[in-house]
Formats: sequence, C-alpha cells, structure tokens
Amino acid sequence: MSYAPLRTAVNLPTTTRTLANGVPFAPRLSLNVRAAADAHGHGHGHGVASRADIPSTRISSISRSQSAGLVSRTSVNVVPTVNLSQRFIHSSVAARDAPQVPDFTPYQAKSETANRAMSYFMVGSLGVLTASVAKSTLTEFLGTMSASADVLALAKVEVELGTIPEGKNVIIKWRGKPVFIRHRTPDEIEEARQVNVASLRDPETDEARTKKPEWLVMLGVCTHLGCVPIGESGDYGGWFCPCHGSHYDISGRARKGPAPTNLEIPEYSFDEDGEKLIIG
Repeated sequence: MSYAPLRTAVNLPTTTRTLANGVPFAPRLSLNVRAAADAHGHGHGHGVASRADIPSTRISSISRSQSAGLVSRTSVNVVPTVNLSQRFIHSSVAARDAPQVPDFTPYQAKSETANRAMSYFMVGSLGVLTASVAKSTLTEFLGTMSASADVLALAKVEVELGTIPEGKNVIIKWRGKPVFIRHRTPDEIEEARQVNVASLRDPETDEARTKKPEWLVMLGVCTHLGCVPIGESGDYGGWFCPCHGSHYDISGRARKGPAPTNLEIPEYSFDEDGEKLIIG
C-alpha cells in the first residue's frame, strides 16, 4: 500500500518590509550619505544628506522554496556613508604649533678679535685642567709602586760603634743584604794606603772608600756572582770568596780572582757624637 505525499501551497507575505516609496525598511541601517559639496562648493562635506549623483539600486525577486514556500528577496546597493576624499594641510599661512627660533643676535661677539680671545682662553683653561688631572693620576699610580711602610721602616739601620772592638768585623742585615763593618787598626789603615792604585783592577784610593779611616763599611756581596765573602782571610788579609776564588784587601778592593770590581760602599753617615753609624 502506498501513500501519496500531501502538498499544500501557501502564499506568504514578503520577509522584508518596504516603505511607501519602495525602499526596504531597515531600522539600524542609515541609507543617507554626506553631500558631495556644500552650499559654498568647497567640498568639506558638512551635514548629512542623500547624494543625488549616485542613484540607489534595488533588486527584488520571488523564489519558491520546498521548506518555506514562496520567499521574497530584495537586494539594495547603498553608497558609502564616508567621504573618501583626502585633505592636505594649508601651507599658505604659518602653522600655529610651529617652533619659534629665538634671536641670538644680542649674544654674538662684537668683534672677531674678542671672539678669538675667548676661544683661546677656553682652550688654555681646558689644557691646564687636563694636565692637572693627568699629573694627579700619575702621582697616585706611582705611589702604589713605592715601598710599603714596613720596608721604609728598615730603610735605615743604626749601629752602636762602641760595641765593635778594634780589629774586628760585624755583619748586619740591611735591605736584605749583608753589610760588613770593620773597625780597622792603624797598621791596617797604613797598609791600605801604601797600595799602588794604578796596579789595581778597579782603581780606587782608601780615602775615597772611607769617611773615617778606622771604620770601613761595605756591602758583603761578591761582585762576581753575588756570593758572601769570608772576612779576615785571603792572600791580602781582607776578604775571600771561596766560591770562585776572589780576593779582596783590607780596603775591600778586588786584588785577585774573577771579581771585576771592588766591594760596593753603601750610603752611610755618623751621628753628631760619632757613637752611632747610620746606614741608609
């Protein structure tokens, strides 16, 4: 048994409401656009009005749908509501917000000579300031390279001469080096002065090596390779270096062996009473 489908045709009103003039009714759509030109013809587009130069088009059609029956469709072409013309800023008058350049005429130099003198003064002042800063920096840098306080404290050594008997040697330490102090006898002084200076390897008189004839002060470092000579020994009754066989006389002058020069004399002095020897 078969059944035939029941079809009923219904005439439905249009789905779009139109006004009396045939324009579709759309509450949220503004069909008005700005006018092409105002009353003065400047083209500023003041106010809102319909444009007469662009007509509005409207297309209506009725179609049949199987599910909804007759459907009325209306398409409306609406012109844009925004003026797309570009406006440029006027250049005929001065801009209101343009920066104003001040007039520096009152501050200009009265003459080129005065201006040149001021320039020389500024350059000279800057040069003096730079030299002062450089000097201060260099002084501080060199100060960091100087000896520390504990080293400076040992820069001078005082020796009581009354504790050294005649004909004896004393060895003290000064700046990390040994120092020989010899209390010479009159015979030793006479022997040192009778030596022919021209025959010496390093010619030097005994008077030039002593401030007081009885006191001989020398660094106890061999001038060959830095060894420490032995006192009261050698072929000349002075000092002998057993490392390489250097001989020194009673005045500390090199007489034999590989030593090229005499024993070095340090800087020293005596106090006012003559009882202390100050080395350094």
